Amino acid sequence: MRDEWEHAHTDYTVPAQRRSPASLTDSEGDWRDYLDHSTPNGWLIRNSAMIETLVSGKPMHLLHVTRGIDAIRASREIHVSAGCLVGALYCAPLASQREGLRPHNLGAYLMRTKPSTTPLILEVTPDAPIQPKGIDYLHLGAIHLRTYLRYQSYLTPAETDQLDRAVLAGLRAAATFLDVALLNATGHATPAPDFIDQLSNAVTHVPFLGYLYFEVLSEYLMLHSTTPETKAYSTVGELNNWICKRLAFAAVDGMDKLFDLARFNPLHHRLIQLIEGLEPDLSPGVAEYVRRRLSHLLARTALDPSQDASAVTFQGADLGTLQKAAPGLIGQMTFREIRYMTRYGQLYHCFEKAKALEAWDYWNHEGIPTPFNGVIPKGEIGINPAYPRSAIRVWTAQQDSKGYLHPDKEIAAVLTPQLASWWAPSRQRETHNATDESRVELVPVTDHRSSPDGQPWTGYPHDQQAPEHPDRHQPHLRTLIREHDPRQRPLPRDARPHDLPRQRTSRSGMERGV
Repeated sequence: MRDEWEHAHTDYTVPAQRRSPASLTDSEGDWRDYLDHSTPNGWLIRNSAMIETLVSGKPMHLLHVTRGIDAIRASREIHVSAGCLVGALYCAPLASQREGLRPHNLGAYLMRTKPSTTPLILEVTPDAPIQPKGIDYLHLGAIHLRTYLRYQSYLTPAETDQLDRAVLAGLRAAATFLDVALLNATGHATPAPDFIDQLSNAVTHVPFLGYLYFEVLSEYLMLHSTTPETKAYSTVGELNNWICKRLAFAAVDGMDKLFDLARFNPLHHRLIQLIEGLEPDLSPGVAEYVRRRLSHLLARTALDPSQDASAVTFQGADLGTLQKAAPGLIGQMTFREIRYMTRYGQLYHCFEKAKALEAWDYWNHEGIPTPFNGVIPKGEIGINPAYPRSAIRVWTAQQDSKGYLHPDKEIAAVLTPQLASWWAPSRQRETHNATDESRVELVPVTDHRSSPDGQPWTGYPHDQQAPEHPDRHQPHLRTLIREHDPRQRPLPRDARPHDLPRQRTSRSGMERGV
């Protein structure tokens, strides 16, 4: 069990150590080296402001927004939620400056687009420097499957049968693409446009692929972008989240109402249009990047590390066989199918609390009071409510005219290891792509250490379209653009095929079968 949680965490400050299936063309280390050293913003993976704050061991300030301030005051408790951070209080970093606490671009978004919420400042004083281990939800599949099998008795026989049939139907419908992806991961390349069109069709049957598709594109955009906005964020040690969220809103109708990546599945021609609308210089390399990167990540997140990726096939395999060969994928599919069930509101605590208890235990043993989203360190950070060795203080926040936050009234409340009640709307199975005429709004960053007009920092559009920023045409923004990479190496502006990790010859003579 502990090995599974170790496998689901990533420490970007040390070499890759995860076990991977055999026969993969590229190793995790190959990709880490490429992303870190051969992309314009790769230095931020290891050296972001958030990572540096964690390893310093100094007190940190985090922003959380809530709709339940009255309940918090009355109960003197703050509950946490499940999701990409499993069981942590979802926050964004605050940078302490002379003028006040400056929100990370994620936090600035929360402040700007959620006016009906109350912002809270949380001061976390750790007992020691914090290991920069992030939880990677893409690697939680085996834990999802083990948890489901352990608590399967909570479902009726009819519900169990319904779930198994839904998972198997999805696998059968997507089996051809899944096998194509494994072929690509083991060095047998197929044309990128065809690969992406097959991926798009498979998302409908295996929603987890939509999450993987989006995360690969987000990584590509955040690490390769060279726009003025991206450079301005990099000067303060932050990856630009705006660009990938604009992608989601332009690609899927209604994403501003329900941010559901199970519906993210642009076809190849639409993907090229979307990237051209965001940053034209990045469109030539995006298809090949998705083919190489997604194939690699799918093999690593879907298959058990003991498997040989060149010997696994999804076509014709039964569910029991795939639970052993591909527990990561079966677990991700099962986890999402349970969320479609009518009784999910009742089942939520049964399954999610079990995983949260294990995560809290792992974080406590590893000395992690503040876990972060480890898919890539982009600013999503949480507070472990069960950590016994850190001090936490909470205030309501006041925002000044320049966007800085200041503690207002201290709240006598404690974080408790208790999951908040499930409140989200019913999940939708249908996939709705935005039309080709959808436009991408560009919203630049403004740094108020040098901005003369005091407009607030722009943020990160998580569940609604970003508004037009009043400063977008102002020449003073150009003064914020400067290179921040201390290594000063020449870096490519896009991911052309020859820039990616060098492919090795795959093993030959291996039959594809279970």
